[in-house]
Amino acid sequence: MTFEDLNLNKPLLAALKDLNFTTPTTIQSRVFSVTMSGRDVCGIAQTGTGKTFAYLLPCLRMWSFTKDRFPQILILVPTRELVLQVEESVKRLTPYMSVAVAGFYGGVNMNPQMATAAGKLDVVVATPGRLVDIVLSGALKLKAIKQLVIDEMDEMLNLGFRAQLVKILDLLPAKRQNLLFSATITPEVEALMDTFFNSPVTVEAAPAGSPLTNISQHAYLVPNFYTKVNLLELLIREQADMTKVLVFVSTKKLADELYEPLAAEFPDKIGVIHSNKDQNYRFNAIEQFQEGNYRVLIATDIIARGLDIAEVTHVINFDMPELPESYIHRIGRTGRLDKKGIALSFISAQEQPLREKAETLMNYKIPELPLPEHLEISDKHTKEEEPEFIVPNIVLKERKREDAGAAFHEKSAKNKKVNVKIRHADKMMKKYGKPKTRGAKKK
Repeated sequence: MTFEDLNLNKPLLAALKDLNFTTPTTIQSRVFSVTMSGRDVCGIAQTGTGKTFAYLLPCLRMWSFTKDRFPQILILVPTRELVLQVEESVKRLTPYMSVAVAGFYGGVNMNPQMATAAGKLDVVVATPGRLVDIVLSGALKLKAIKQLVIDEMDEMLNLGFRAQLVKILDLLPAKRQNLLFSATITPEVEALMDTFFNSPVTVEAAPAGSPLTNISQHAYLVPNFYTKVNLLELLIREQADMTKVLVFVSTKKLADELYEPLAAEFPDKIGVIHSNKDQNYRFNAIEQFQEGNYRVLIATDIIARGLDIAEVTHVINFDMPELPESYIHRIGRTGRLDKKGIALSFISAQEQPLREKAETLMNYKIPELPLPEHLEISDKHTKEEEPEFIVPNIVLKERKREDAGAAFHEKSAKNKKVNVKIRHADKMMKKYGKPKTRGAKKK
């Protein structure tokens, strides 16, 4: 099947031709006809399978020009980076259409976004929190929305956007088409669909959790953080095919700790992004990586859902993620759109249970590679890797009472005195030398 076989109009076909896209992916071909029928859709597909175009193509095909300034299509995504990428995808598909699109996200001044929202818009791409703020300000009306798209809904719920999602769903017109896309369908996602969707058709491109066939996965068993740093430096230095390497870590602190030695070893070739970095810094780092100026980009898991960078040659799991689904999202940044990719995982002994969880989810055992012979094994440990010294809580056995002898010690001299009651007559005798009476009683 080609895009010519789908019921696309000439402007969309011309845009796809300009982009050199000829064949739809599995999720794109399966979602298109269901969406065009007007039914609600629940799309399940791995990251990197073309989900963005899967919902944009039918929505833009059904879009019709109107002089009304209110948007017809609303797309909700979990991260700022994904807002920009979906907004860019809309622009790439509509050079021959008069579609006005805008993206709204937090972390920046809201006033310019409110000014944009007050103008003519056809498509809005937004994070839930910022969209609620703009709608409640009165700058944006949602009364004309015909299609709602929720992309990466499970990640939105993980990020704590449930209240904002429910608020937005309550504000939308009752008569609308709902499209939901997610890599995993959790009970919470199902509960929201049961409440707000109308008998959605499930379209599944691949079973959630199955390993991507075009990604080669391998693991290195590495004892500690500093040996992992040595291994990463060695691979970057010796493997020329590592031209665009995405390194995932679990925490912002770890990202900064890894960035320092790598940046010193490879000046001006390493970038880092996480939520503590300001928006301009993050955008610049992604742009430098996209253009090939940075050879390595270090990122945290939250970026895994919103990062769509072409031709990532390698994904490296510097540590294993807590959630096995996050492993799937991480490695899905390479091998996109049927291209080959390589995923390497650096796994310590403490991370073996996390590895097993990911393997159980995928029903696939990650093969191991031997450590390079000339790799320097570090005996230095981070604070978190230092062994814990546990002070034993020693409880002394209490002596039984029947085993104890009587307590006895000699009384001091002053305590040996015995109280003796002295009669008054004896006192008088001692004082006057003769008995002393009180006199005869008066009659």
